[in-house]
Amino acid sequence: MIATTTLERARQDEQVATMRAVVQDRYGSYDALRVAQIDRPAPGAGEVLVRVRAAAVNIADWYLMTGLPLIARPTFGMPGPKVKVRGHDLAGVVETVGDGVTRFQVGDEVFGFGSGTFAEYAVALEADLAPRPANLAFEQAAAVPMAAMVALQALRDVAELKPGQSILINGASGGIGTFAIQIARSLGAEVTAVCSTQNMVLVSSIGADHVIDYTKQDFTQSRERYDVIFDNVANRSVADLRRALKPGGTLVSNAGASGRWIGPGGRVIKVNLTDRFVSQRLRTFLMKHSTEDLLTLKSLIEQGTVQPVLDRTMPLSDAPDAIRYVKAGHSRGKVVIAI
Repeated sequence: MIATTTLERARQDEQVATMRAVVQDRYGSYDALRVAQIDRPAPGAGEVLVRVRAAAVNIADWYLMTGLPLIARPTFGMPGPKVKVRGHDLAGVVETVGDGVTRFQVGDEVFGFGSGTFAEYAVALEADLAPRPANLAFEQAAAVPMAAMVALQALRDVAELKPGQSILINGASGGIGTFAIQIARSLGAEVTAVCSTQNMVLVSSIGADHVIDYTKQDFTQSRERYDVIFDNVANRSVADLRRALKPGGTLVSNAGASGRWIGPGGRVIKVNLTDRFVSQRLRTFLMKHSTEDLLTLKSLIEQGTVQPVLDRTMPLSDAPDAIRYVKAGHSRGKVVIAI
């Protein structure tokens, strides 16, 4: 009896110390990902261990899966990825806290950024988390961090969007675009959304003042000019986009071709070089993690000003298919992994 009890406890301890996760040992296509049982991570100083309830899929997961562009390999890891588990956004419950953590305690419900979030547990910096918005389910909260923070920082900080200004959002029905429509409205702008026919009702329902169906109309060839263009798809040249800008207007580019060597870097170089020779403001940017911005988004969500749009929720085992779907570029809002 004693021996059996000891064996059962040993098995329980082993189960507690491991977790299911989407693991990647090498760069490659979707077959490079596998669901495996691995050791559960432990939080260090200033870190929190979160029991993940949901994790959003981002295009960054595809770049890390493939190891592209090649210029980024030293950052991603060589010869294989440094971080073996995919996923960055999360929503869940605090399991344990590391030394020095003061903002959270065991049992708190949180959302934000973590490391390797396509897993049952993930470690996150205390500064990269905020309390889960009270009016969102875990799946909805997981959809917020990266996409909404990109939209917020691009429009508020880079474009410096002001009340009364006009903004065109190219790629308005995707994860970032759906947040951008709502954040632009919260900043007092007049919003024109560019999307396909099937998404026109969606973007209107979340606040777009005007909608352009790109399958029927080329916004770069119309006479309308905008104070700001937020480009999420890079399906038009910089010169084309400039034609739709007012003199002195601002283009914020948040996309580029996924080439093998420099990927979106080619678009970044072109935008920044062109900016030197024109009167319009042409800008690229990188989103920065911010506790304050997570709290700003939480406030906007709880006020009902901003709400995540979910295309679909998929199980952990379908993570490769979820990344494939997001890479295809046709998602309506965010795709979330429910754990």
